[in-house]
Amino acid sequence: MMSPDDTLPAEANAVPQAAGEVTEQGAKTNKKRQKRDVHGWVVLDKPVGMTSTHAVAIIKHLFGAKRAGHAGTLDPLASGCLPIALGEATKTVPFVVDGRKEYSFTIRWGEERDTDDAEGRVVATSESRPDATAIQALLPRFTGTIEQVPPRFSAVKIGGERAYDLAREGETVELAPRAVEIHRLELVEMPDPDHAVLAAECGKGTYVRSLARDLGRALGALGHVSALRRSRVGPFAEGDMIPLEQVEALCHRAAAGEGHLADTLLPIETALDDIPALAVSLADAARLQRGQAVLLRGRDASILRGMVQVASGGQFVAIAEAERGEIVPRRVFNLTGIAGRADRRKG
Repeated sequence: MMSPDDTLPAEANAVPQAAGEVTEQGAKTNKKRQKRDVHGWVVLDKPVGMTSTHAVAIIKHLFGAKRAGHAGTLDPLASGCLPIALGEATKTVPFVVDGRKEYSFTIRWGEERDTDDAEGRVVATSESRPDATAIQALLPRFTGTIEQVPPRFSAVKIGGERAYDLAREGETVELAPRAVEIHRLELVEMPDPDHAVLAAECGKGTYVRSLARDLGRALGALGHVSALRRSRVGPFAEGDMIPLEQVEALCHRAAAGEGHLADTLLPIETALDDIPALAVSLADAARLQRGQAVLLRGRDASILRGMVQVASGGQFVAIAEAERGEIVPRRVFNLTGIAGRADRRKG
């Protein structure tokens, strides 16, 4: 069943340890693989058929990282942009999750399913098929701030229980509508009467499956998502994405001494593209890392406001807030170990 479009905590995506190793004498040991400090982002081009949790587990294992998490679940039947944070990068996950997301998705007309995607059971059918004119005329109603009911098979909690758990147990799931933001919704093509391909740019908490379901109902044709690809999450887009096979190859080459793991990772601060950067002295950086505020200096000291990303000597130090002539640390970073330095960005 498809996973919901919600973020899992970084610690939830742990890789199971091997049960043990066999020594030359054939005796089984409980020796665990040594974990290491690895910090940065892998923007995985997730393949169809893999859960987001499994993808995180694979990446965490490949890097031998102590901590890992992702910035927004991508359904198993979906492909595309799955930003995975390793180590200290997990502290920047909320900044990515709150960003806009872009999708390309295909609606299959004529069938509504209980999961609102191709994995579910057909619950209603229609012989009606909309034409391009009817679809385009409807799209403005689903653009801007709209009320959307999440899918019954989603991670929304009802009385402390996940909706998808209740739905799987056969219970009736009634979810309240909530406001979501659809910034852009376009009809891309209609390859045949049964299918329509659309593109959407939306805010946090939007379910594409619900969008397809509601469009189908409004058109009298019914429908569900039959294909889905995510092309952007916050600052991460197609130019940042890397297929799993390429990650595996780069990690294996690094293990053989033919490269470095840092070259496979994007730096932590690439998640903070829309936050101004500020350079400080080594002494001020040390104060910030101890959780102490430092005074702003220079001509911009009196006008700088809000969140800033702080670096010293070219190394990322903290996310801080500038207020009343000083900067106060909100998140500090310890980048001992392996830190991302890859430059794959294509603008």
